[in-house]
Amino acid sequence: MSEWKEYRLGEIAEVQTGPFGSQLHQSDYKTIGTPIITVEHLGENKIIHSNLPLVGDDDKKRLNKYLLQEGDIVFSRVGSVDRRAYVGKDENGWMFSGRCLRVRANKKIVIQKFLSFYFGQEDFKETIRRIAVGATMPSINTTILKEVEIKIPDKNSQIFIAEVLSSLDDKIDLLHRQNKTLEQLAETLFRQWFVEEAEEGWEKKFLKDYVNCINGVSYKSSELKPSLNALVTLKSFDRNGGFRIDGFKEFTGRYKEQQVVNEGDLVVAHTDITQEADVIGNPVLVVSNPNYEKMIISMDLVKVNSNFEWLSKEFIYLLMRTREFKYHCLGHSNGSTVLHLSKSAIPTYEFNFPPLDKILEFTKIVKPMIDKKFKNLNQIQTLTQLRDSLLPKLMSGEVKLIIN
Repeated sequence: MSEWKEYRLGEIAEVQTGPFGSQLHQSDYKTIGTPIITVEHLGENKIIHSNLPLVGDDDKKRLNKYLLQEGDIVFSRVGSVDRRAYVGKDENGWMFSGRCLRVRANKKIVIQKFLSFYFGQEDFKETIRRIAVGATMPSINTTILKEVEIKIPDKNSQIFIAEVLSSLDDKIDLLHRQNKTLEQLAETLFRQWFVEEAEEGWEKKFLKDYVNCINGVSYKSSELKPSLNALVTLKSFDRNGGFRIDGFKEFTGRYKEQQVVNEGDLVVAHTDITQEADVIGNPVLVVSNPNYEKMIISMDLVKVNSNFEWLSKEFIYLLMRTREFKYHCLGHSNGSTVLHLSKSAIPTYEFNFPPLDKILEFTKIVKPMIDKKFKNLNQIQTLTQLRDSLLPKLMSGEVKLIIN
């Protein structure tokens, strides 16, 4: 470790707080303009491009000190203070909100991508969580972040480490994009076959005649202890669709065997705590986690099983991915801060029932797409584990890289 040098972050990077609330109000947001990154848009070292607030050119010019450049790193200033995301070329020229901090590295000393990976170490995240102030709502500021100590090697080593980790991230990102394409293609085919080209002679049917719904297990916080069993929860639902494998909660309580789910099982969100009702009524196909022996659905979800072998889960899943099903669920939801889906919502959904041979033909086309998605997801898990295990070893110098 003798070749690694220790710095305070403020010695190698500029740290800037986002604009105060008095400088930028929600009423200033536009329908067209420059995106503003908030805490909600900080993904795993990347910016999430959905539901971005926008500001007009006048505000962008007035607040130009808060513009982002490729290579900047944005931290959450409040709440999950260990969250950070790297600003890529697509976000160059965007802005960041007052709930965030911007870290702009001195490129003469440190490679920006290396620094972003350094911030992803669990030890570093734990340090940030520990030094945050505030009991109910942890927060950090420029002073706190500037004083954090980091150790970095020479620039050639930084470049090589960043390239190794970036290559894994690039492969993971490629698989995610491929899955998004497969999902969009399957949804487009479903809509074309069964909505746009639905024939007048097709009867209207209710889902209750073809599926059964199984409620999840009710649990106590005292049952959320280390275990080889895990609950599939609302956190397993990505707001943009899809299944999050980091949403499991380890569980030691009792459950019924029918509440157990396996990879590929179809579950639907019956509760929602998002302000925009992003999750209520959303279907997902469960993705397994090798860390757990059993997966059990929580009380906020229902498992949906087909009553007929010819009615595939792929058909039902894509039926539930339509906007018509989403609107139906919104109309059968109630609650103010927490939305609850009526038990009658799924059974009473009415749809155009196509001929059996058309369902079978569609399933034959779409099932390989869904299977490919699961293969990609399993590969993503493997690559993510490899990256996460390499990260601390590379950053500590435990694993030496041979640079030609």
